[in-house]
Amino acid sequence: MAVQEKETIKILIVDDRPDNLLSIESILEKENYHIVKAGSGRAALKILLREFDFSLILMDVQMPDMNGFETAALIYQRDKLKNVPIIFITAHNEDEAIFKGYKVGAVDFIYKPINPELLRVKVGLFVELYQKTQSLQAQETKLLNINASLQKEIEEREASEQKVRDLNRLLVQNNIHLKAVNEELDRFAYIASHDLQEPLRKIRVFSDMIMQKKDTEGEVDKYITKIINATIRMQQLVNDLLRFSRHAVQGGDFVTADLNDIVKEALGELEIAIHQSKAKITLGILPVAHVIPTLMRQVFYNLISNAIKFRKKDTVPEVHIYAEQSATGDNNYYKIFVVDNGIGFEKKYSEDIFVVFKRLHSYHEIEGSGIGLSICKKIMEQHSGFITAASEINEGATFVITLPEKQGVIYHNHSLP
Repeated sequence: MAVQEKETIKILIVDDRPDNLLSIESILEKENYHIVKAGSGRAALKILLREFDFSLILMDVQMPDMNGFETAALIYQRDKLKNVPIIFITAHNEDEAIFKGYKVGAVDFIYKPINPELLRVKVGLFVELYQKTQSLQAQETKLLNINASLQKEIEEREASEQKVRDLNRLLVQNNIHLKAVNEELDRFAYIASHDLQEPLRKIRVFSDMIMQKKDTEGEVDKYITKIINATIRMQQLVNDLLRFSRHAVQGGDFVTADLNDIVKEALGELEIAIHQSKAKITLGILPVAHVIPTLMRQVFYNLISNAIKFRKKDTVPEVHIYAEQSATGDNNYYKIFVVDNGIGFEKKYSEDIFVVFKRLHSYHEIEGSGIGLSICKKIMEQHSGFITAASEINEGATFVITLPEKQGVIYHNHSLP
């Protein structure tokens, strides 16, 4: 803690008049600064050749042989000194002189005769700013040292060329994760709130139905079964969301699954919304692919739910889901289309809609948190694929999911037809 106390703060005062040096030193005496004095610009440069730890430099402008502006220009040529703030002291208040001072790097001016209180306030302010800057630079240096240490550890390990590549890739992924950690924590909270709503809604609806049909044993059994299924779905969502928030998707999570079955499961979860809106869902033949089924079900759930939610007034929502197979180089990929006849959106928002919390309509117009499509984008990235959208106002929307036939191949949407 001692290194942070005020008496360790060093200030260099440069003035060719001893009485001015003494006056400034007296004004700052109560602040417990460590004052170093120089009687000329050249004397200041000599001091700065061997001492770099100054928090501030107070420099008179008018000095014989070498004035304050010339001295400052020479000081700032040295990398170790270019961040030390300089306050010029002058008896002249001309615009040209002030401009010249700021041009060479001054942070402020103090005019003669010196106001003691103003001098103390300005010195205290710039000393504090300098200390904060130094603290940030120290943290940056620490992070760089940690990163260098990790890199050195990688280089020193006796491993195969493949293991070295894996470690480098892990280092990059960790750096990306550190930059996005705050955003991911917020996103996780909203994802949990968003995707647990439907199972909870079903539990509530079917519980009410049970209360209304106590005497009908067959109906009660049917509703209890639906409640149990909704509870199982909620448990799966919690597990998947925990994995999603920790970036814990592993190769073993992928299985070969029939996307037709996954879509049907998503439709089952949306049966209340489909029934209430009288939505018409048309499902073409979808492929068998290497995916994480619960996460892909979440993608289809969000897209179909949006198609119903953003329907036109007095129009039955229609959703058509179908697939095409294409190839790029030696690799095959699937394009899965989810097309609706809803209200659509302007073409310029085709990328914005995938940004977390980005809403094109107010919450009072259409319910939602603005994260459903960002979840879809995240899941597709975890599947080494991507999702795009195309639409016009009142012309419906088309969402295209591009999915590799085999995992481990990353596609970029600008490289595909």
